[in-house]
Amino acid sequence: MRRSQRNTLTQANHVALPDYDDVCLVLQGGGALGSYQAGVFEGLAEVGVDPTWTSGISIGALNTAIIAGNAPENRVAALRGFWNTICQPADLVGHVGAFMPAAFGFANIGRKFSSMWAAARALTEGQKGFFSPRVHLPLTHAKSRRPSDVSFYDTSALRATLLQFADFDRINDGAMRVSVGAVNVRTGNLVYFDNTKMRLEPEHFMASGALPPGFPAVEIDGEFYWDGGLVSNTPLTEIIRESQHKDTLVFQVDLWSARGTLPGDFLDVSERTKDIQYSSRTRAITDFVSHNQKHARLIKELLEHVPEKTRRSHPLLREAQKVADGGAVNVVHLIYKNKFFEGHYKDYEFSNDTMDEHWASGLEDIRRSFGHPEWFEVPSHDLGFVTHDVHRYEPAPQATADMPKAAANKLDDVVEGV
Repeated sequence: MRRSQRNTLTQANHVALPDYDDVCLVLQGGGALGSYQAGVFEGLAEVGVDPTWTSGISIGALNTAIIAGNAPENRVAALRGFWNTICQPADLVGHVGAFMPAAFGFANIGRKFSSMWAAARALTEGQKGFFSPRVHLPLTHAKSRRPSDVSFYDTSALRATLLQFADFDRINDGAMRVSVGAVNVRTGNLVYFDNTKMRLEPEHFMASGALPPGFPAVEIDGEFYWDGGLVSNTPLTEIIRESQHKDTLVFQVDLWSARGTLPGDFLDVSERTKDIQYSSRTRAITDFVSHNQKHARLIKELLEHVPEKTRRSHPLLREAQKVADGGAVNVVHLIYKNKFFEGHYKDYEFSNDTMDEHWASGLEDIRRSFGHPEWFEVPSHDLGFVTHDVHRYEPAPQATADMPKAAANKLDDVVEGV
């Protein structure tokens, strides 16, 4: 029985999806921005959408572990517990820095300061339950040093946090397919750890988020792995490859937007570079799949001129028939949009306030997406691949909303010197 049939819902606020073979949740990497994905998942849970396959990279892999490692009714609470653990409230400097400008009518400047200060704290103090600065940095070459020792931060605390909020026996019981991407440091190849092919442990998810040189490589079966985002920050291609003969609905949750404003200084250049480097390549994938679909239609038309008996008996023609009978993929794209107070540090700004705002944005975007029920129809197999995005027709985000750019840049200079 298909998952969408098992999800037949009776409550008024629930959604009964069309008859898809797979409902996939695809989670991009993006550090502290990842609470946006948690908000999207809360929106899926409140309408009763239960993914059959969740795939993630980096922070998306950590969210994947929490989702797959809990019973459906406990997943949102577990995500909230995980994010409340790895984020931290503002300290005295953050509170004062936000309050003083607001008292004189400059609340936006205060909000930007508190965000930048929280990012500075993450760099110097680390994050509880996630990573901590190494006391002695490995700055000199040593033949005896292992790759897992060469990083600015120690991530050993993350293993205990994952075990606290995720049941790895549940992850491996096969109820939900799980795959997370990491890069083999020795070969440079992107690999996917998949619970249909191996038993997944905390190390597999930690490896997917081991971004150098901040985080250390993670050893698994004698090989060392880094963050999968070094090669591909979105596991959509893995989903497409596995869904060639299925009707698949994909909720793709991205934390970096390919579209943005032109940079005005070096800090803007740093932020924009991250956006472009880590944003997904959905358009390239769409073009590739559309090209393949055109070939499939051509093969299908040619096969109509071959007698059915011959099509069934000839092995090459049977293979051609499989290509011609490809499935359809529908991607509902959720893309995080920058807040006015964020800058190049947004992926390591782990304050509670910002986490809550990211979460709320994700919840709002998925609710708006469900306001378009026509988006969830199974695409025509002649079309093969469609995408939908609530932000598609909106203008590119502005870096600072109603705060003057000059004021934002000046404040950047001040905090960079702290």
